This record gives sequence, structure tokens and C-alpha cells, in this order.
Amino acid sequence: MKRAFGAILTVLGIIGIIWGAYAFVMGGDGGAIGKYTALVPFLVGLIFFFSGIGLVKTTKDQT
Repeated sequence: MKRAFGAILTVLGIIGIIWGAYAFVMGGDGGAIGKYTALVPFLVGLIFFFSGIGLVKTTKDQT
């Protein structure tokens, strides 16, 4: 269960990193997100990514 949650966090982190980086490079994604506000999903994506990787690495298989 923990490994599945870690994989979900990792995927969400990758999506957040890509979305935040794209929005920052493009100067924001329209009216909703400005250039520097786009750093928030990028940072949240980094947190999700590294916590997901850590959760997958530290969880042992119970077979």
C-alpha cells in the first residue's frame, strides 16, 4: 500500500514539476498563473516527487 502511494506521489510530483516549469518558461499560463506564481506548483511538485521516491525506497516488500 505504501509503495503504491509512493508511486502516485512520484507521478504527481513529475506532473507538478513539468507544469510549473512550463508555466514559468512561458511567462504564466494565461490569467490564472503569473510567471513567479508558477514556482508554487514547481516547488510542490518537487516535494511530492522526493517524498514519493523516499517512500518507495524505504518501504520493504512483504512477500
